[in-house]
Amino acid sequence: MNKNTCFHCGLDATFSNITFDNKSFCCNGCKTVYDIFSTNNLTCYYDLQQAPGSTPKDVEGKYNFLENPKIIEQLLEFNDGDTQIVNLYIPNIHCSSCIWVLENLNKLNASVSSSLVNFGKKSVRITYNPKTISLKKLVTLISSIGYEPYISLDDYSVGKKEIDRSLIYKLGVAGFAFGNVMFLSFPEYFEVGEFWIEQYKHLFRWLMFAFSLPVVFYSAQGYFISAYKGLRSKILNIDVPIALGASVLFLRSTAEIILDIGSGFFDSLTGFIFFMLLGKFFQQKTYSFLSFERDYKSYFPIGITKITHEGKEESTQVYDIEKGDRLLIRNEELIPVDCILIKGNARIDYSFVTGESKTVSKKSGDKLFAGGKQLNGTIEVDVLKSVEQSYLTQLWSNDVFKTDKTLAFTDITNSISKRFTIAILLIALVATSYWLMADSSKALNVFTSVLIIACPCAIALSAPFTFGNILRILGKKKFYLKNTNVIEQLAKINTIIFDKTGTITVNKETSVNYEGEALSLTEESLLKSTLRGSNHPLSRSLYNILSEHNIVSLDTFKEHLGKGIEAKYNQEHIKVGSAPFVGFATDTATLNTAVHVSTNNNYKGKFTFYNAYRKGLSQLFNTLKKDYDLVILSGDNAGEEDHLKKILPTKTKLLFNQKPEDKLEYIKYHQTEGAKVLMIGDGLNDAGALAQSDVGIAISENVNVFSPACDAILDASKFNQLFNFIKLSKSAIKIIKWSFILSFIYNIVGLYFAVTGKLSPVVAAILMPLSSISIVVFTTICTNVLGRKLK
Repeated sequence: MNKNTCFHCGLDATFSNITFDNKSFCCNGCKTVYDIFSTNNLTCYYDLQQAPGSTPKDVEGKYNFLENPKIIEQLLEFNDGDTQIVNLYIPNIHCSSCIWVLENLNKLNASVSSSLVNFGKKSVRITYNPKTISLKKLVTLISSIGYEPYISLDDYSVGKKEIDRSLIYKLGVAGFAFGNVMFLSFPEYFEVGEFWIEQYKHLFRWLMFAFSLPVVFYSAQGYFISAYKGLRSKILNIDVPIALGASVLFLRSTAEIILDIGSGFFDSLTGFIFFMLLGKFFQQKTYSFLSFERDYKSYFPIGITKITHEGKEESTQVYDIEKGDRLLIRNEELIPVDCILIKGNARIDYSFVTGESKTVSKKSGDKLFAGGKQLNGTIEVDVLKSVEQSYLTQLWSNDVFKTDKTLAFTDITNSISKRFTIAILLIALVATSYWLMADSSKALNVFTSVLIIACPCAIALSAPFTFGNILRILGKKKFYLKNTNVIEQLAKINTIIFDKTGTITVNKETSVNYEGEALSLTEESLLKSTLRGSNHPLSRSLYNILSEHNIVSLDTFKEHLGKGIEAKYNQEHIKVGSAPFVGFATDTATLNTAVHVSTNNNYKGKFTFYNAYRKGLSQLFNTLKKDYDLVILSGDNAGEEDHLKKILPTKTKLLFNQKPEDKLEYIKYHQTEGAKVLMIGDGLNDAGALAQSDVGIAISENVNVFSPACDAILDASKFNQLFNFIKLSKSAIKIIKWSFILSFIYNIVGLYFAVTGKLSPVVAAILMPLSSISIVVFTTICTNVLGRKLK
């Protein structure tokens, strides 16, 4: 490249006087990009094309449509003026280096606060400041570093993805070439002497060479690129031995026909690449199937309150929401759709979407985005578009909320794959050295066969395919896990902690009795309006039981977790909750859960709840007690302690009057003592405890308690199946271990035949994807058998 040309983008750098690493740059931006790539061993990026950082000519002006506010509004997931979030489909994502570059866009432009890559869907979700960088400039930036997004304008939506058929084309080319090379090899196979030697020997050999060229330089290019990038990043990935084996076969075969000492191994070479791509195609199809099943089964039963045309409130599933519906959003509830605020005081926390914990106030007529959480009582909204639960699932799985939990099988798989590659190379070199001395004619076959047969692909597939199938099966049984890591953690637990109200009790079957001074109509209306804003199980039960009253728009509303709620309307002030919270001495005579009420600092009375417990509770606890320490942590008083002792096993610990922080500290202390804790709660007051536990499960009973704190959501109707779900997760771990053992046995047997020279490269190429397919079939059959055993 010319010294007066910018090394990164190719523009004129004559007058910039910016030099770094003996290279010229037109500006500090280009120098910074090069520095980032260089520091992280990604300078292979500059081998792809001349001046790769330049804005391609066909990109200039291509994204002018992104200056149109209407189009921008349709493309954005989130936009509050200071922060915008866009999800772009990037077809060129193909390796770990791509992920690194795209997840470090903030180093290229400070206006980007975060970027998260979904490798499976080839998309990147970018959060940025629109005041300092426009969407057009952002897309141009990504295009300039080689990752041009695909944006469909058919309906102003992202994700109308072109189907990537490159693997099918490569497979077709390799299959066509393999068939012709095998056909041209027949004369030598059958030793057709005169015909082969005298007339067409050289023609057939050069035709085989010609057929192998597109296979090596087109069909197999993915393996070479991946191996090259891995080596440049100082990583020995599983594509290194594949690329090395293909290179040796091609070079040796080419040398043989040039020197006229043989016909080479073009049949083995083309067959090797064809069967490798066939295995990759099968793997890709299987992953796509599992991904579809996962997305489909992620439609977990989160409920929302819909206000009908008659003004009545009814609970409905979020995926039944349609454009134009009127919804009631309570305090601490997640907004499931983009909507317009109609009534109420909105204070929205968008940390669920952006990862930044700050609230914004909205007034009537303002647009609210899906994923925000209401923090100031009830609001009424009109729906702008139907819900996309895949979006809610994406929020739930957001990396912002991931905790640092050890992932044994991910670590084991990565470790085995890395060590396998090193071991394969050493074995191949030692075996080849031996055969060079013993019988040089077998040396090349041995070298390539060892490289091919012992690929750790089967081992790498064991965990993801097993866990993927288990996710699908559990989803069908209405037990929804955040990700595959939860299965592994669930198998390790030895302590199970339950919340009481709303977890082991059934809200719909609870009866309530009021004791105290009669409430006036104004006070009853204020009580009903206050309870309307809370999602606590006791609030919901009491709200449904109270008679119809005019609902008023509260002036203030505040919910104190673990204590109660208070509200004001005109000159009236009300408190609802525990006895100390409303200003009343603890009622020691109460034998049941009670909710106390005071208005204008005058104690009025209490609502006593007579709880009904979930069906199968006693049987579930008796089954769990054999393997686990069982604990009930409740924020209620000890009024029902004697009753619980009668229906639960004797070793069950019962702790009452526990505040949310008490629950969290209890879990934290026992974790330091070696306990692996499973916490089961309602997702509201228990958020801290759910997040602190090794696995947190939120019980869902048509209430929108969607929370990043939990690792799983369990449909309340499947509560009595908890033991079976835990048992299934343990069985999944056993399946993975058996898969590892089978894969090791296969590799040991295959290596024996390869090292002893009894295995040709083309047979090894057939057996290698077959081993991967056999592991997938084994895990699929085993997990499906386990799934059928679930009731």
